[in-house]
Amino acid sequence: MRSPHATAPAENLPATPVNRLRQPLAVWATAFASVVAFMGIGLVDPILPAIATGLRATPSQVSLLFTSYFLITAVAMLGTGFVSSRIGGKWTLLTGLALVVVFAALSGLSGSVAELVGFRAGWGLGNAMFVATALAVIVSTARGGSNAAIMLYEAALGLGISVGPLVGAALGGLHWRYPFFGTSVLMAIGFVLVAILLRENPKPARKITLAEPLRALRHGGLATTVGTAFLYNYAFFTVLAFTPFVLHMDAHGIGLVFFGWGVAVAVSSVLLAPLLQRRHGTVTVMYGTLAAFTVLLLGLAAAPGRATLVALVVLCGLAIGVSNTVFTEAAMEVTDLPRPVASAGYNLVRWIGAALAPYVSGLLAEHLDPRAPFLVAAVCALLAVALLRLNRGHLHRVQPIPGRDAEELVLDR
Repeated sequence: MRSPHATAPAENLPATPVNRLRQPLAVWATAFASVVAFMGIGLVDPILPAIATGLRATPSQVSLLFTSYFLITAVAMLGTGFVSSRIGGKWTLLTGLALVVVFAALSGLSGSVAELVGFRAGWGLGNAMFVATALAVIVSTARGGSNAAIMLYEAALGLGISVGPLVGAALGGLHWRYPFFGTSVLMAIGFVLVAILLRENPKPARKITLAEPLRALRHGGLATTVGTAFLYNYAFFTVLAFTPFVLHMDAHGIGLVFFGWGVAVAVSSVLLAPLLQRRHGTVTVMYGTLAAFTVLLLGLAAAPGRATLVALVVLCGLAIGVSNTVFTEAAMEVTDLPRPVASAGYNLVRWIGAALAPYVSGLLAEHLDPRAPFLVAAVCALLAVALLRLNRGHLHRVQPIPGRDAEELVLDR
């Protein structure tokens, strides 16, 4: 079945498929800004030990850089649809970008952990406004249908996460403040590109209320996806935020490890996830990647040396990349609610999981054992499998029939 987005066939010639890389400049501008936004997640990874030393803080205190960032991001997700339905997608993006520019620069000027944690919270507010709206903007602007748009978005996520640690290591090797200033400059470039290249889409006919994302969680399919994503994101961000403290490397070493991890995330999200979905179906892939992630987390807890630890971190990237793609697609397709509403409800809960993991992991390591954070994360991943299994009846909309074309299934729905 040919996509309605395909180009018109030439006379007496069959239709040619859409080249998913040939996108409007506005899409690439938004994707570039998305890359920089996701760089902010992994940017601080290589410099966490340096920040702890420079500001005389414990690992659990430094982990609040992640917790404040993701907690504010989560709560702010409730208001993204409310704001974007009133001022439009473009102005919501620009507001979010502007906030990141300001608070990233202020983070670099911090004189204490408390200040840095506070400025990262402001950064999280801007990130929430941008990230939640960027997906909707890319989906509405990109050629090739929603699957192509989501793939492009996940590619931006993977690239940002992989490049972030390298940028953090390169600039952080000079001083831990420089990565924050670098992000501010890059986001300012993204602001200019989006302002110039992105046209304002018509505002939605119906304005979204603040309560709608919460009411959306009553939907059985979305609630199942959200609950599973909460547990999965706790495990995901345990790897991202806690592992730098057990690698015992300098900023460049940590940056290279997480660059490899980020490349695995990017490749698996763009190439491996669609292949597995076509062959096995979305829900089956969820089971498989969560089970594999559980095994890898147990391996991290039992790793006998640094080389094994590094290898397992990179392998975790493969499971995380596939999971990121299938969870995002499931959240968008499991319900017929407006995308901004479903996205806000989904992101609210999953980012809370991301916010809890860094701080709880630091406390577990300080008061119990350095292996405890990985063991708790493994339990969360296993519980996610159980939750999917118990509520699989709610996910019929996102379980494709193996062997059929993914685009055909989207059109059928």
